[in-house]
Amino acid sequence: MKQAGFSLVEIMISLALGAILSVTVIQVMVSQSVTDKLNRALASVQENGRYAVVKLQQDIMLTGRYDMLSVQLDRSQDVTEEAVFLQNNALVLPNTFASRAILGVTQGSNGSNDTLVISKVDSRDCRGYSLGYAAGAEFPVVNEYFIEDRKLKCRGFDLRVLRGQQVATGHNNHNAFTLLDNVEGFQVLYGLANHATGSALATPNQYVTADNITQPERVVAIRIALLIRSDDTININNTRGFALLNETAVLPTTSHLYRQFEATIMLRNIQNMIKRSRV
Repeated sequence: MKQAGFSLVEIMISLALGAILSVTVIQVMVSQSVTDKLNRALASVQENGRYAVVKLQQDIMLTGRYDMLSVQLDRSQDVTEEAVFLQNNALVLPNTFASRAILGVTQGSNGSNDTLVISKVDSRDCRGYSLGYAAGAEFPVVNEYFIEDRKLKCRGFDLRVLRGQQVATGHNNHNAFTLLDNVEGFQVLYGLANHATGSALATPNQYVTADNITQPERVVAIRIALLIRSDDTININNTRGFALLNETAVLPTTSHLYRQFEATIMLRNIQNMIKRSRV
């Protein structure tokens, strides 16, 4: 018995259907891969952003802290005079310390990144160093936050060393510690309280840039903004610009995923000092 085979038309139709099915499967797989990559990038950026904001908040909230009654406070210096100095310079301006005149809050020019410098009493600096003090001992520390090579970094100093009262130890050559990679922008504004009003609330009535601060003891709030990008490039077209606080919006030039994070931190220690001065 003679068996009939497939005709040329049937073979061509089968090949066409197979090609269509293969293309469809490949498109689904590629789409799924892109979606997974985007979701991983979004989760990573969100996690990194939350970490950076929380880390900064925890340190900034203690700006101006000086508890003279603390049993952990190192008393090798005149703590009464030191408390007044620290609280009047809780926000450090350039030229505050002759030994490191450049150290201080700065406003980046033409939209470049800002630098934040605060002082407080703590048992460690922002890098985790005790700077030569006994374990658990509290001392006046100055922490500097800045961006370098798309990295959020911090560096800590002993305020007593900066004032020339003692020799620096345990500072690891003041090398900066990287807190987070892939940080495209860091901007800071400072909330000023109007002492002339006589209000006991000590709340900010305006926010200014670092170059407009003349009385650091009036700063009762700090507003920060970060622009963070993903580790890897994503197949997306960035058409939305990002404006950090008072800066002009910037349109990303790469296909990374970008996210903006902001927070306002009230400086309770400075607020309480202002309230006490008005009683």
